[in-house]
Amino acid sequence: MEMPPWLLHLYIHVHSCSATAGRFSKGRETYTSSFEMAPPGMVLLSMAWRPLLLVLLLLLLCPDRGAAGDHLTYGFTAVNLSEAQFKVQKPYDVPLADRYELLAGGVRRMWVFATDKPISNTHPGGPRTETKIELVYSSGVWQFEGYGYVPCGTSGASVMQIFGAAEHATTLMLHVYGGRLTYYHHVFGTGIVDGGIYDRWFRLNVVHDVGASNVTVFVDGVRRLTVPGRGGDSHYFKFGVYGQSHNGMSYRMESRWRDVKVFTKC
Repeated sequence: MEMPPWLLHLYIHVHSCSATAGRFSKGRETYTSSFEMAPPGMVLLSMAWRPLLLVLLLLLLCPDRGAAGDHLTYGFTAVNLSEAQFKVQKPYDVPLADRYELLAGGVRRMWVFATDKPISNTHPGGPRTETKIELVYSSGVWQFEGYGYVPCGTSGASVMQIFGAAEHATTLMLHVYGGRLTYYHHVFGTGIVDGGIYDRWFRLNVVHDVGASNVTVFVDGVRRLTVPGRGGDSHYFKFGVYGQSHNGMSYRMESRWRDVKVFTKC
């Protein structure tokens, strides 16, 4: 990418403020600055500007990496998911429209009641309306990314999970209790992933390294939890609301999700 002329001149000027003359090369062209030694105050000012100028240069001259601008997904490859791979699971005795809604902007709104039936009359488990991403993996490093929203009042529900484990049903479940996002039903101490997620959009990234057997959770770009994996050779991601028996559940539970993506790397 070409350096803008105004930035080139600024670069020459700043670096020449502390010297009598200098030469600056860009490609095959050489530019000469012939400024006299600046007063001490000007030298200090130019030194203060240098870190900012360096950042500006990096952003302009490295557009690809700068545009990505995301340390969480850098090095990962986005998986091309079709709409058919977002399979909604809801109480078996009610229509889909009574528990799921696709809003403007691709927002998936899911809700369930504590008195609802399971997803089938032969399937055990609590009431749920969840979206299962039909992409099964057994090795490598996989990352879930999505923006979630939990309205005030929802409590005692899992809003995201990694299904599949050796001796358990899941490798990870993130629950909501009274506005706190927690690791399973651990509502105190290190089990609290985020202390206030009600009524706001939060960005959730979950990285599952199958080989290293660990899971790392990020909220709004900040690492909040790292836990061991639970084994197993078949995993997939789910999000929505799934009522939990621990610590009690609210009568109505809801979560909304948008911009859900899956990434992977070898």
